[in-house]
Amino acid sequence: MSVSLSRTPFTATVLGLPRVGPNRELKRATESYWAGRVDAEHLHAVGAELRRAQFAELAAAGLDSVPVGTFSYYDQVLDTAVLLGALPPRVAGIADPLDRYFAAARGTDTVAPLEMTKWFDTNYHYLVPEIDAATTFSLHPEKLLADLAEAIEFGVPARPVVIGPITFLKLAKAADGAAVDRLPELLPLYADLLGQLAAAGAQWVQIDEPALVTDLTDAEIALVRETYTTLAAVAQRPAILVATYFGHPDAALAALADTDIDGVALDVTAGTGVDAVAAVPALARKLLVAGVVDGRNIWRTDLDAALRTLGTLLGSAGAVAVSSSSSLLHVPYSLAPETGLDERLRSWLSFGAEKVAEVRVLATALTEGTDAVAAELTAARAAAESRRTDPRLHDERVRARLAALDESDLNRLPADERRVLQRDHLDLPVLPTTTIGSYPQTSAIRLARAALRKGEIDQAEYVRRMRAEIAEVITLQERLGLDVLVHGEPERNDMVQYFAELLDGFAATDNGWVQSYGTRCVRPPILFGDVSRPEPMTLSWIGYAQSLTAKPVKGMLTGPVTILAWSFVRDDQPLGDSARQVALAIRDETVDLEAQGARVIQVDEPALRELLPLRAADQPAYLRWSVDAFRLATAGVADTTQVHTHLCYSEFGEVISAIAGLDADVTSIEAARSHMEVLDDLNAAGFALGVGPGVYDIHSPRVPSVEEITTSLASALKAVPAERLWVNPDCGLKTRGPVEVEASLRNLVTAAQSLR
Repeated sequence: MSVSLSRTPFTATVLGLPRVGPNRELKRATESYWAGRVDAEHLHAVGAELRRAQFAELAAAGLDSVPVGTFSYYDQVLDTAVLLGALPPRVAGIADPLDRYFAAARGTDTVAPLEMTKWFDTNYHYLVPEIDAATTFSLHPEKLLADLAEAIEFGVPARPVVIGPITFLKLAKAADGAAVDRLPELLPLYADLLGQLAAAGAQWVQIDEPALVTDLTDAEIALVRETYTTLAAVAQRPAILVATYFGHPDAALAALADTDIDGVALDVTAGTGVDAVAAVPALARKLLVAGVVDGRNIWRTDLDAALRTLGTLLGSAGAVAVSSSSSLLHVPYSLAPETGLDERLRSWLSFGAEKVAEVRVLATALTEGTDAVAAELTAARAAAESRRTDPRLHDERVRARLAALDESDLNRLPADERRVLQRDHLDLPVLPTTTIGSYPQTSAIRLARAALRKGEIDQAEYVRRMRAEIAEVITLQERLGLDVLVHGEPERNDMVQYFAELLDGFAATDNGWVQSYGTRCVRPPILFGDVSRPEPMTLSWIGYAQSLTAKPVKGMLTGPVTILAWSFVRDDQPLGDSARQVALAIRDETVDLEAQGARVIQVDEPALRELLPLRAADQPAYLRWSVDAFRLATAGVADTTQVHTHLCYSEFGEVISAIAGLDADVTSIEAARSHMEVLDDLNAAGFALGVGPGVYDIHSPRVPSVEEITTSLASALKAVPAERLWVNPDCGLKTRGPVEVEASLRNLVTAAQSLR
C-alpha cells in the first residue's frame, strides 16, 4: 500500500477534554467572578492551573498527541464566535473582553444573551451565533495561540482544536439567507489561522466538523470538498485532522478523503464501521483516528472487540491512531472518587481517566502486541462477564407487566373533550399563570442537604427543613397571585438524579459531574439494570404543599425520555425498551398522585428533541417509541386530571408532530430567547392543545419588565387563542436568586392580569 503522510502520525489521543475541573473548580471561580468576589486575574489563574494539571495527567498517561484549545470559560461555540469576530453588535460597547464574552453568554440588565440550544444529540448546551448582513468576520486567535504556547512550554505534544467553518455556520442563526453562504468569507481567516498555528509550533491541528454526520445536500458535500481542498493548499500549515463524531459522515467522508488533508477522526462507536472505511480508497494515504473508546457513555470498552476493529482498519488507512469517539467533555473526570459505588457495578465503568487509559492500552497492543497488555485485557474480559451475568439486569416482573400492555394503556379521551372536563374541575382564569417547577436552591437548602449527607442531622430534621422551604414558596406564590402553584422542589438535587436514586436499576455517583452549560453541572445517574419503582417518590412532598393552599399544586415528575437522556444508559438493550420500563414506573407515580388529590400533574420532557437521531431516516422510529413512552407514563390518570409537560432549549421544528403526539393538555416551552418563533412551528402543524411559551428567560440574571412580558404575550396571542394560552417562565428557577425571581414573577403576573 502506498502511504503518504505529510507529518509523523501519532498513535494515541482523545478528541477533547472536560474543563470545569475534577471538583468543579472553574464553576466556583467563574461564579465568584460574576458575584464580584474575585477578579479576572484569579479566574484566569484557576483556568491555567486546571490546564496544567490536565497536561501532566495526559503526559503521564502516555498520549502522544494532546488536544489544546478545548478549555473554555463558558462554551466552545461562543469561543469560536470570538475567534471569528462574530459576537453580536449589542455587546460591542462592553470594553472589557471577558465581561463582553460573559454578556454574550448570560446577558446583563440591558443586554440580551445569545440563544442557547443542544449540541447535536447531547445534553450539552451551546450558544447560537447570530449572523446578519452587518456581520464582518475577522480573526482573533489570541486565546488559541496562548493555549498552544502554554502547552508547548509545558512539554506536551500539543494539537490545537478549533470548530470548523462548516459546523460553525450550520450551527449559527442567520437573519437573512443561509449562514453557510458566508463560507467564502471564513476560509481566508481559517487559512490565516493555520499559518499562525504552524508558526507557533503546532505540528497538527484538529478541525472539528460534527455537522458532517448530519444529512447534507449534494451542494453541501461539494462545499466540504472545496473547503478542505482550499485549507489543505495553505503553504505553511500544520497537518490537518478533520474530526467527525456522533455518527457516520457518509458521503462527506469520501469528500474529505479526496482532499489533501492529513487525517480524519471517525466515531466508530456511533456507526462508522470498517466497511465504510474500506469503501474509501483515498484513506490509504491518511491517518485514521479511530474513535473506538466511547466518549459519551461510561461503560468499559470491550478491548478485544476494539482490537479486532483496529486490526481491520489498519488495512484500509495509511496509519491508525486510537482515540475516544468524541470529546471527554461528556463524561466525568475519574472513577477514583466513586468509592461508594457497588464494586461489581464499578468494575463495569470507565470515566474520563479510565478512557484515556483504555486508549493507551489499545495503542500499546497495536504497536507492541497483546502480550504487553495481557493483564488489562484479562481484567476487561472479567468485567464484561460479570456484567453479562448480573441478575439485576433482568427483572421478570417488570418485563411481564410490559408484555401485558396494549394500545388502550396509551390513550385518554380526545383533548377537546378533556378540556371541557378540566375547565370545570380547575376553574382557572383566562391566561393562567404558573411556574415550571423548581424555585431557587438557597444556601439553607444546600446546607441541609450537606448536613444530611454528613450525618449531622437525621431524616426527620431534613424533612422539617424542606417543609419549611415548601411553605415559604407556597406563601410567595399566593402573595404574587399565581394561579397554579408548585412546591418548589427543595428536596431535589436534580430533576433526574432525584428519581434515579429512588428507582431500582439506577445508581448515583458522588462526584460524577458533567458540564451541561456554562457553570451548570449535573451528575448523570447510571441506568444499569431493569427499572421499577419500589415505593412512591413524591407523594409526601406534594401532599404537604397541597395542604397549605386551596389553589392547585402541580405534581412534578420527570418524563421517561428525559430520565434516559440525562443518565448514562445501559447499552445492552434498545433504548426504547429502557424507556418503557422507566415510563411504567412514572405511571405508577402519576396514578398515586391523582389518588392523593392532585388535579394537575406535570411530566417534564425537556430532552425530547435532544435524543432525536441526527439522520432523518432514523428519526421516525425514535419518535414512535419516545411518544409512546410519555403516553404510557401519563395515560393512567382520569380525563379530569390536567397533564402538563415542559420542553426547553432545542430546535423544535423537527419534532412538532411528536409534541402534539404526546397529547399533554398543556405544553410549556422555551420561547423567550427565540422571541416566540416556536409558535409559528406549532401553528403550522395544527397544534390545538394548551401551550405556555416562556416569557421569562431564566438562564439570564436580568429581570424582564412588565412591558417586555406584555409584548411577548401580545405576540403569543396572535398565534394562540387566549383559552389555550398559559403564562410561565422558560424553565425552572433553581439556578436563579430569590430577589430576581420574585421581581420577575411579580412582573409576569402583572402582565398577565393586564391582558385578561
